[in-house]
Amino acid sequence: MNAQSFADYPVAVVTGGARGIGLAVGEWFLNHHYKVALLDNNQTTLDEAIMRIGKPELVIGIHCDISNIHDVERAAQKVISTFGHVDALVNNAGVAIFKPVLETSFEEFRTVLGTNLDGTFICSQIFGRLMVKNGGGSIVNIASISGLRASTLRVAYGTSKAAIIHLTKQYAVELGNYNVRVNAIAPGPVDTEMAKLVHSVAIRADYHDTIPLERYGTPEEMANAIGFLCSAEASFINGQILAVDGGFEAAGVGLPTLRRNMKTATLN
Repeated sequence: MNAQSFADYPVAVVTGGARGIGLAVGEWFLNHHYKVALLDNNQTTLDEAIMRIGKPELVIGIHCDISNIHDVERAAQKVISTFGHVDALVNNAGVAIFKPVLETSFEEFRTVLGTNLDGTFICSQIFGRLMVKNGGGSIVNIASISGLRASTLRVAYGTSKAAIIHLTKQYAVELGNYNVRVNAIAPGPVDTEMAKLVHSVAIRADYHDTIPLERYGTPEEMANAIGFLCSAEASFINGQILAVDGGFEAAGVGLPTLRRNMKTATLN
């Protein structure tokens, strides 16, 4: 197919798009007839992702630090010059520092908030304006279950994600007037390469015990939820936070031992 054949495709922008959830989201959009701009601050990983996808007529990769407003402005200009408009934005890029509260320095705290919260604000501001100009669109922010419930070692990460949840509602209230819907998902543990590196066997076992579905989610499952929120099927959903977590948040502090005993009694 030639470029003209793709002229009517909607356009999606995905930050942190070179791997993990971001890459799965980009692939979801491609499978649903979108043109896609993947933004990432790791040029090597981004180049590898673009090469693996192998659809230069539909995908562009843009090196971008989302916490730098000038980088994001340049990225937006590139998207417009290449595709002409923007219909969807997924604010996925983020960083994490997991340390006890009394050992987390102010610099570390600001590093996490500078990327996760400031970056989400900057991208929503710049690409949101383009959507308003285009007559509408959808923004989906990637929060976290850590933004809904506190957890050990997450003073910076959890705070940034909780702030993103409220930022989502603020944008939804105002941009909804311009037919731009703004929602968020709050993933539980997801089986990404990063999780495999940092989650020990014991931590994985704890998650399996605590999550009612007894497993991690997959990047593809996150992408399905995000894609739905960007789609016409979600046309009246705005300002909502969807926990995509296998029931983790609903289970509260449910004791694994009691749950195991209940399951054994039921099966018997």
